[in-house]
Amino acid sequence: MKILWVKAGKILPVDTGGKIRSYNLLRYLHTRHDVTFLSYYGGKRDEGYEKEIGRELPGAVAIHVGTPGAKFYETVWEYARAFPSRHPFSVARFTSRKIQHLLAEWIAEGRFDVAICDFLAPSLNFPSQLALPTVLFQHNVEGVLWRRQAETQESGWKKLLYGIEAARMERYESSAVRRFHHVIAVSEKDRQWMGEMTDVSRISVVPTGVDLGLYRRDSANAVKPLVVFTGSMDWRANIDGVAYFCREIWPAVEARVPDARFRIVGRYPPKSIRRLASGTIEVTGAVPSITEHLREAAVVVVPLRIGGGTRLKIYEAMAMGKVVVSTTVGAEGLNVHHGVDIMLCDDPKAFGEAVVMLLEDASLREKYGQAAAQLAAQYDWPVIADQFAEILENIIQPGKVSSEAGGKIVSRQVASAESAGTP
Repeated sequence: MKILWVKAGKILPVDTGGKIRSYNLLRYLHTRHDVTFLSYYGGKRDEGYEKEIGRELPGAVAIHVGTPGAKFYETVWEYARAFPSRHPFSVARFTSRKIQHLLAEWIAEGRFDVAICDFLAPSLNFPSQLALPTVLFQHNVEGVLWRRQAETQESGWKKLLYGIEAARMERYESSAVRRFHHVIAVSEKDRQWMGEMTDVSRISVVPTGVDLGLYRRDSANAVKPLVVFTGSMDWRANIDGVAYFCREIWPAVEARVPDARFRIVGRYPPKSIRRLASGTIEVTGAVPSITEHLREAAVVVVPLRIGGGTRLKIYEAMAMGKVVVSTTVGAEGLNVHHGVDIMLCDDPKAFGEAVVMLLEDASLREKYGQAAAQLAAQYDWPVIADQFAEILENIIQPGKVSSEAGGKIVSRQVASAESAGTP
């Protein structure tokens, strides 16, 4: 099977949930299929990245497109210029004429059996007439993500801007989901949400995986009452969740377990998070690996109130035999079971009591840890990649792929296909 995989931005270093998911799927698909990975990125030219991605994923093509910039004032300027557009900014800013022309050329040459649009970000670069069976790989439901962020903004002007982006994203995402021939979601919950936009039969689910070679259970139980959170601290959902935990939950835990410590592990913590550091709270910033921090943890917390998709951090902690206390939003879409392999608490008082109970009871932590490790063992990346490949193979069979526009059928044999047009 000849696969074209298109992703906006650099995939290395593999330090975010989306990158982890895409990288591991690509790595294992490479072992059995002919995969061309197209990674286009903005900012300054990075020849080191272009060489490294070629070594990591042979056959990969990295293209520097010059934009978008990474600095704050550049993003603000971009947003101001793009504001009149009907497209959401988080999609429009990753649209490049150079990539549009390249994709049109490659697809016209018939070099591939199937193409994958990784996230919505690259979607406007694909031809409006999708002659090649093309899959939208949705790591989350963007409209839900933006709407939740808008609803939790405290600043009036931020709430307005996020609300505008949410509305645009909801319209665009609905159109894109109908436009592409098939959609791959990461959870049944996401499939249900997108099923309100299109026929649910056009959406498949490939669950989140975990690297069982890297995240292994340690038979030794944690000695110190250490509570750990892991995640990129430049993502609003993590910032909000950590701030909420420190404000609403941690004081009660600290009062009941004076020796307890809370460690926030993740890159690029903003000032608001760095200011949380105290005698009982540690903010690490970027770390070479989170495995050592997870190994030391007695309890792992995921106190998220907004976000979408699925949290790889939960399966990673579970694979290491760690007990996780999460909100329902934090564990949304994962095949976890409250009271068996995880504790789910939305009320801050109940969340704190769960953390305290687990810190004080090593045998209870062990019970949850064993169940968690058994669950995570089902989601090794090679198994998940095989599921992904099976869906692609079914899609490229003649007559199996269809877009919604007019109920037309699209196969590799036809030179053009009807689609819903550019969203």
